[in-house]
Amino acid sequence: MAKRNIVITGGAGFIGSHVVRLFVNKYPEYNIINLDKLTYAGNLANLKDIENKPNYKFVRMDICDFEAFHQLMQDEKIDGIIHLAAESHVDRSIKDPFTFARTNVMGTLALLQAAKLYWESLPEGYEGKRFYHISTDEVYGALAMNHPEGIEPPLKTVASSEGHKAYGDNFFYEDTKYTPHSPYSASKASSDHFVRAYHDTYGMPTIVTNCSNNYGPYQFPEKLIPLFINNIRNGKPLPVYGKGENVRDWLYVEDHARAIDMIFHEGKVAETYNIGGFNEWKNIDLIKVMIKTVDRILGNPEGHSLELITYVTDRLGHDARYAIDSTKLQKELGWEPSLQFEEGIEKTVRWYLDNQEWLDNITSGDYEKYYDEMYKDR
Repeated sequence: MAKRNIVITGGAGFIGSHVVRLFVNKYPEYNIINLDKLTYAGNLANLKDIENKPNYKFVRMDICDFEAFHQLMQDEKIDGIIHLAAESHVDRSIKDPFTFARTNVMGTLALLQAAKLYWESLPEGYEGKRFYHISTDEVYGALAMNHPEGIEPPLKTVASSEGHKAYGDNFFYEDTKYTPHSPYSASKASSDHFVRAYHDTYGMPTIVTNCSNNYGPYQFPEKLIPLFINNIRNGKPLPVYGKGENVRDWLYVEDHARAIDMIFHEGKVAETYNIGGFNEWKNIDLIKVMIKTVDRILGNPEGHSLELITYVTDRLGHDARYAIDSTKLQKELGWEPSLQFEEGIEKTVRWYLDNQEWLDNITSGDYEKYYDEMYKDR
């Protein structure tokens, strides 16, 4: 396989670290550059196992720094960009939409323009280049739950042993109209449009994927699954928005990383691919599965932690249901999720329970002070 020089933005984050690890280990002939600003959600401890690999390099950089990134493109002769860096927490976007607009929109634009200028300066131009932008299913808005008793989704490949089915006969497809409802999803929708515009206007070889909710190891513990695992372990309240009836489609993070690998290498330029698990769960049902799993592993009586469930005021503009149809990706590239949900949850719960030191370091915030000191002169 030919040598490549690939930048993965946001590579110290949750999904990004899994993608970096996969590429570094799978493609020793590639040079993989992990570019991350190391905000609160970025942690190099996520990549301790590969940090000394000869084909791996970390660069601390803000994706909004156009000049610095343009120089990096030239210095490292970058021919591929996998763009994951983003502000991604909806609650934070409601409180601080400006940060989300800056990072997700202007940051993406800075990367696009730097890549454009560098690649167009080369004799071969865009040949052999690729700008792969990872987005979210939240840009599509919300789906109705018109069949709450459940129906079979199309091409469902990973059945749940709990018998969970889709909560409606409508899904997000690649051509679904964008209807973002939160500042977060609006910022991601805007960045998606810029990526496609750079293909349509300049001919840049771009790809966009929209993925459902991810779960698994190394996720920042403000997110539902790691937060609740930690709270159950420590006997703290489990705050549930509204009645817990909102539905999300869940995908194990390593399956997402496999999809990104496949699409980067085999996906068609200018195409959009949806990545989902055909794995819909109401929040309250998901929480009960986590409670059951954590209590069993910790040796607590069944139902011991149910009393921790605490219903709180619903999130502003809380979308009712997300559900991705991944048929296109399955048919064109042969990808499908590898894990049943209960198997993925079991692996995830055990990882967080076995890595309490990692979790304590994150929740204390000590890692941020360490990186600020380490990189203060860079």
